[in-house]
Amino acid sequence: MGRYPFEYDHSQPFMQQVSDWIADLFYEVLPEAGFEVRDEQIYMAFQLERAFAEKQTIFAEAGVGTGKTLVYLLYAICYSRLTKKPAIIACADESLIEQLVKPGGDIDKLMRHLDLVIDARLAKSPDQYLCLQKLDEARFGHEDLSLYRELHAGLPDFVHTREALQSFYAYGDRKDYPDLNDAQWERVSWDAYQDCFVCDKRHRCGQTLSRESYRKSADLIICSHDFYMEHVWTYEGRKREGQLPLLPDHCAVVFDEGHLMESAAQKALTYKLKHTVFEELVVRLLKGEVRETLAVCIDQAIEQSELMFEVLESSCQPIVGSDRKQIVMNDRLLREIHRLCDILSQIEEELVFESEMFTLNDYQLKIVEEHLEMMQKALALFRQDQAFICWATESITGLSLVIMPRTVKEVLKEQVFSAKMPIVFSSATLSVEGTFDYIADSLGLDKYLSFSVDSPYDYAERMEVLAPTWTSSGTFQEKMEIAIKLLQKTEGRALILFPTHEELRRFKQEIQKRSECENLRFLFEGDQEISHLIASFQGDEHSVLAAVSLWEGLDVPGPSLSNVIIWALPFPPQDPVFMAKREAASDPFEEVDIPYMLLRLRQGIGRLIRTREDSGIIAIFSEEMHTNDALREHIVGVLPSGVPLRFSL
Repeated sequence: MGRYPFEYDHSQPFMQQVSDWIADLFYEVLPEAGFEVRDEQIYMAFQLERAFAEKQTIFAEAGVGTGKTLVYLLYAICYSRLTKKPAIIACADESLIEQLVKPGGDIDKLMRHLDLVIDARLAKSPDQYLCLQKLDEARFGHEDLSLYRELHAGLPDFVHTREALQSFYAYGDRKDYPDLNDAQWERVSWDAYQDCFVCDKRHRCGQTLSRESYRKSADLIICSHDFYMEHVWTYEGRKREGQLPLLPDHCAVVFDEGHLMESAAQKALTYKLKHTVFEELVVRLLKGEVRETLAVCIDQAIEQSELMFEVLESSCQPIVGSDRKQIVMNDRLLREIHRLCDILSQIEEELVFESEMFTLNDYQLKIVEEHLEMMQKALALFRQDQAFICWATESITGLSLVIMPRTVKEVLKEQVFSAKMPIVFSSATLSVEGTFDYIADSLGLDKYLSFSVDSPYDYAERMEVLAPTWTSSGTFQEKMEIAIKLLQKTEGRALILFPTHEELRRFKQEIQKRSECENLRFLFEGDQEISHLIASFQGDEHSVLAAVSLWEGLDVPGPSLSNVIIWALPFPPQDPVFMAKREAASDPFEEVDIPYMLLRLRQGIGRLIRTREDSGIIAIFSEEMHTNDALREHIVGVLPSGVPLRFSL
């Protein structure tokens, strides 16, 4: 096979030929290999042809079972080979990345059934990799010492040598350590406070070596939304520092589960400030020969930073159901923030003089300057009323101040949508009650293509949706009783979706006391690496998977998933981000809470039926829908056609 998987006629439009080839595949080639002919796929193919031909942004809403992933993969591969640049497939999270590339996944199917050689490489987020510095700290720390020493002993030999690196194999990926729970992994994984620029182990680091590998992909680079937006946000800064951008030049982007793009953009644009990190960085300047005025400024900055964080801690209030703390702004906190800004400005001025004297290490100086610039940008938002959202988080190393611009529309418009390339938002849930206005507005898009096709499955025959009525206002214990009855009814085979980790932890504690479920195996998100957890659930038919983050993307066909219990309606959390959205809305419930909840609810419902043969129960636990007619109408409106809402088990 040549450069293209079809006979290319240079006298005809390229994308039209791609579309014709894809139509032939779906009507003739793939059915012979056992694939089902789906008109929805053909329709989607013709819609995507225009987006790729005209280099436009498109919302591609296609229901479960339409085979949308195969369509966008084929277009992306062909377009990549035309432009000689890789296409980016950005998934909502790391578990979806693994599902896309796993044996038997869609890329594997295309390679096997079409005799295609596809160069698809993973570009995982930094926090999915082992940090050698943190591993050293953990193995000499206070908890799980034998565990971390065993991890260290299992590192590749080249990690411990100083010789020139002749070859390497990928290592340090989160999925390579499936038995570590999330807390154990966090002690050894990369985090935003790691200073990779001065790390003496960076050239042996699994993250660095893997990055060098995926840059060479000829067809596809698969990453998360978060990582793509991190690439966008750091692009100019990395170029200024003489570093390569996180991702290479590319020809197109597909945002799978594209309805989650806004939150990924917000996360990438977030600034994180921590006193211990700041102090560690600036004291490096004192190790050289510096003028007394600079040394005094540095001492003042450290004292002021420590004071500011003390005042910040006293200004925090916990948020129920969230690990974020709300910051109650007051005059004293603002004064301390502004004082720190002024001192940082003095340090920056002093560094200009100091750099001309060549008394400081250029490399160290550059790192400190970049960190000071970041802090100034973050703290400057406090001078612009209502321009930011902020909160605090607590860890064993102290309080962190997190600052986020209020909207991400401007950044997306300038750095993503202004690029003249095809951008595809793909999901089964992009519209809200028939319109794409909610997602388009949140992303700042005023010009786009769109289409919507329903799932081909017969939900009326295969799905039952229950909304149990409550005698005690749907208390936790009452929900437990109903959940146990449902688990007994399906003999496990269930996914339980929780709105918060707090409720998941409470369920985990409670279910261990229930003898009725002692024969069922329960799997809990956070106990193991997520893709390993999903594989365990799929492989053990009578198991029960309890999760917070698997509302989207989980694809478990067959009887292993015959029961989806939605513990509560998935309204947005009461955290600072959504508080700010509500403040900006004229009708917060209808403009913010309802659209978010309906999109997420549709996703949760979509976990049940993954093939024509699947069947089962959806149970929605909610007291409000029995007392609020308008809310109930909204929920009924997102149920698949022909599926009634029943109120008894």
